[in-house]
Amino acid sequence: MNNFFLAVKEILVQDTIHSKISMFKDIYQKFNNDYFIFEQTDEIEIFQNPSFHKICKVVKPNQIKNRKNLHEQTGIAALLHSVAHIEYSAIDLALDACYRFQDLPKQYYIDWMQVADDEVRHFELISSLMEKYDISYGDLPVHQGLFDASMKTQDLISRMALIPRYMEANGLDSNAFIIGKLKLLKNREDVIELFEIILEEEIDHVKKGDIWYKFACSNQKDFTCNYFDIINKVHPNSFGLNKNLNVEARLKAGFSQEEILILASRQ
Repeated sequence: MNNFFLAVKEILVQDTIHSKISMFKDIYQKFNNDYFIFEQTDEIEIFQNPSFHKICKVVKPNQIKNRKNLHEQTGIAALLHSVAHIEYSAIDLALDACYRFQDLPKQYYIDWMQVADDEVRHFELISSLMEKYDISYGDLPVHQGLFDASMKTQDLISRMALIPRYMEANGLDSNAFIIGKLKLLKNREDVIELFEIILEEEIDHVKKGDIWYKFACSNQKDFTCNYFDIINKVHPNSFGLNKNLNVEARLKAGFSQEEILILASRQ
């Protein structure tokens, strides 16, 4: 199979950790060696279940317990599991961005395959650290909010606005906040180092989303590409209190000063 879009779909539907990651690494190597053709598929599937539904117990977001005290081993374990779930979900988000939008410049697919590769590496780093805290991915319940958000954004503008520029950008804020809390604790250097790696590399992921969001907007005639209007339409009541706005990271990721001021005014 040398159709890129079909190959990416095959990774997306893998429902074990090993099969997904090993298949991605094989296909990514082939992708970098120009093995694939880019022939659009007749149909693009809207998936009914996330690929992790056989790995984790999936519950509603309000059923996820708050993280325990980060002073305790169990609290760190729960935190790491939460981040592992985000990173595992992000593998599929990047791959779905490749599969779902099949008429874009090759650089688009290069960018999102690079993002998927980063997310695989992040997941593996977290999984390795989780062993120290006696927990594995799948041990705790998760929700499928990121998956649901991806499946309800079937056009490029809303997808790039909602996933990288809203949800992943919010991660820039929360990641920096958690690092600050961890630095107040003893013997958390290994976790801090991991979070700092992820934060720095996630800035680039949001930046890629920003580039392709603006690309998609530039191709629209008679369309006001207002980020806040788009988010409120596809994900209502999204802009609430955020005391931890990571202004520096958001500016690096492509947010304008005007957008930062609007975000800050909603706090």
